[in-house]
Amino acid sequence: MTQRPELRQDLQIIADMVTPGSRVLDVGCGEGELLEYLTHEKNVDARGIEISQAGVNACVSRGLSVVQGDADKDLKDYPADAFDFVILSQTIQATFKPKAVLEDLMRAGKRVIISFPNFGHWRIRMQIMLNGRMPTTRALDVPWYDSPNIHLCTITDFLALAHNVGAKVERAMTVNGNGQAREFVGPPRFANLYAESAIVELSRVG
Repeated sequence: MTQRPELRQDLQIIADMVTPGSRVLDVGCGEGELLEYLTHEKNVDARGIEISQAGVNACVSRGLSVVQGDADKDLKDYPADAFDFVILSQTIQATFKPKAVLEDLMRAGKRVIISFPNFGHWRIRMQIMLNGRMPTTRALDVPWYDSPNIHLCTITDFLALAHNVGAKVERAMTVNGNGQAREFVGPPRFANLYAESAIVELSRVG
């Protein structure tokens, strides 16, 4: 039996949040590492959307059901409650209209899991304060002029957006530069300072 490579730490955290046997849509699924893991290890009904044709081809070669699409445009085509979980990993900051994207995610899925780099991390604050320039870190590892990120946010910013669209935070995790994860509750003052990235599971209020 072929041993599958280990998932990246943040993807493993997301995978652990997904209920076995559920219906899952992975938006911006890349080359399908997470979808493949969920299919084989959690027996989910897995679907994906990926904007890159090369990514779609890689997913199809893994035997995954993935279509080419854009989170900013194509999520509207999915009916309400079509999935138990909708996942958006390290992508919302690269969308043109994050609020509209989040609203579409919340409509299509009963639960939504989103991960994103935290622009409130202390290293970022220090680089801006000392150098006066857009920072590069392990989570944001390309210069601003080559980056796909157009709407960077802090953990506090994202939680405010979630509240604005009527979402309830079911679980929130931080990931530091060493890949260590920690759950947090309440105001994210310290999480916002020390986390390089965050993973948040949302549900609809009511």
